[in-house]
Amino acid sequence: MKKVFSLIFVALLAFALTACSGAKKDEKNGNKTLVVGATAVPHAEVLEAAKPLLKKKGIDLEIKVFQDYVLPNVALRDKELDANYFQTPGYLALQMKENKDFHFVSVGEIHKEPIGIYSKKYKSLKDLPTGAKIIMSNSLSDHGRILPIFEKAGLIKLKKGVGANARVDDIVSNPKKLDFSTLIEAKLLASSFQSGEGDAVVINTNYALEGGIDIKKYGIAFEGSDVVPANLVVVRSEDKDRPEIKALVEVLKSKEIQQFIKDKYHGAVLAAE
Repeated sequence: MKKVFSLIFVALLAFALTACSGAKKDEKNGNKTLVVGATAVPHAEVLEAAKPLLKKKGIDLEIKVFQDYVLPNVALRDKELDANYFQTPGYLALQMKENKDFHFVSVGEIHKEPIGIYSKKYKSLKDLPTGAKIIMSNSLSDHGRILPIFEKAGLIKLKKGVGANARVDDIVSNPKKLDFSTLIEAKLLASSFQSGEGDAVVINTNYALEGGIDIKKYGIAFEGSDVVPANLVVVRSEDKDRPEIKALVEVLKSKEIQQFIKDKYHGAVLAAE
């Protein structure tokens, strides 16, 4: 009989716990929770601004902040996230090529971040001396965005037709013998600049903002706004039609959020068209 009563007690306890869990859900008015991974600036800030708008649509937004560009895709693959918001089409394509278990798709272009070249020593690219040390990201997808800036300034020439796929090996003329050999993680670029390393440091805008760099004071060249790739909301392929995902993109592309981007970042971050 004791065993029977013990089993009954366990069953009742389990029922009570289940009931309590259901009550918590009711307290949230039945809202669905959407977990989105993002880098801190500007992505997580934009998502914070989107929270109340999503709340009105019955969605509680949970933001997980990452410090690098690798883990948000790993977490998305492992279903720790419903979506991530931090990467460009070029980076996404490269990651999916290198990781055959990444079955992702973009569901929306939200904003653009022109990559900038920063220097504490020189006021323009043309002022860079012979042999100047250029520090840039070790992410190859960024090189096709960075090197054309130097080419446009007349400092280097690239192989014809390489375009957004340009790599350092594609430089066919470099009269000033600029040194592009120092490649580091994108998240370390701002601290490298702040410590005075190199003659110029090429920094992704999100890390420049996060690192407290005065963009107007130290930025000596930027991507043209016409060629800057958009930052995407990315999901697993099977989730692209989920109503919550569609609501997220709708909010992020809304007039309210696009105005927030303009007011908050004063041109350092551009609302996608």
